Amino acid sequence: SLVCCGPALIERVKRSGGRLIPVDSEHSAIFQVFPAGAPERVSKLVLTASGGPFRTLPRAAMTRITPEQAVAHPNWSMGAKISVDSATMANKGLELIEAAYLFEMPEGRVDVVVHPESIIHSLVEYVDGSTLAQMGAPDMRTPIACALSWPDRLAWPAPKLDLAALGRLTFEAPDEDRFPALRLAREALATGGIAPIVFNAANEVAALAFLDRRLGFLNIAAVVADTLEKATGAGASCGSDDACETALAVDAQARRIAGDVIASLNIAA
Repeated sequence: SLVCCGPALIERVKRSGGRLIPVDSEHSAIFQVFPAGAPERVSKLVLTASGGPFRTLPRAAMTRITPEQAVAHPNWSMGAKISVDSATMANKGLELIEAAYLFEMPEGRVDVVVHPESIIHSLVEYVDGSTLAQMGAPDMRTPIACALSWPDRLAWPAPKLDLAALGRLTFEAPDEDRFPALRLAREALATGGIAPIVFNAANEVAALAFLDRRLGFLNIAAVVADTLEKATGAGASCGSDDACETALAVDAQARRIAGDVIASLNIAA
């Protein structure tokens, strides 16, 4: 909903006097340390990414990746499609788009850092140089409990952090040459309009084709890039009154284009 109709959805929420409380761990982390009443105090959002199961794998070896390998996430237990998105880092691209919309932050002020331990779930950098982080075990029950009880805190037998046992937390910049989906998502966000809808639809079609063994792992991002290039009106605006209708129409068009791109790749092979 946020990726495809983010600005319209945020506008509807404001118009109704409501408030969006995110559940996804990264956005929940930002929400918990973001000054909702004073966004001008924030200089940057930083989303953390585990890096997935292929964080250190050379690009040449990625041509042999199987669906079974891609769904074996090192930290989180997720469905097959989301696990593939984590392996390509497309999920972090989608989260980047969502964060920009949720917290009304321009693309250039949303960063991604790879944090393999998945203990820090995201950070907010303030204009005075302070950076606040939300930490916790990689367990979705914690952000769900936060959303259900906010602004209170729900007491439950949550997994606790043992920092001494963890020993160290590590960070590195994402490699967008090996994981181009992150760059494509950023470009779609910068283009705006319907481009994020196209990115989402094409990535879903390509990821499912990979799981069906009809597409190679490295070709997932290639299909998304080709679809973004071929989709008509990728920068067109999506008005609030017809946002859902526009999103559905663009989604259908992008899926057709992505399917044609996959078919052409298979014919060429």
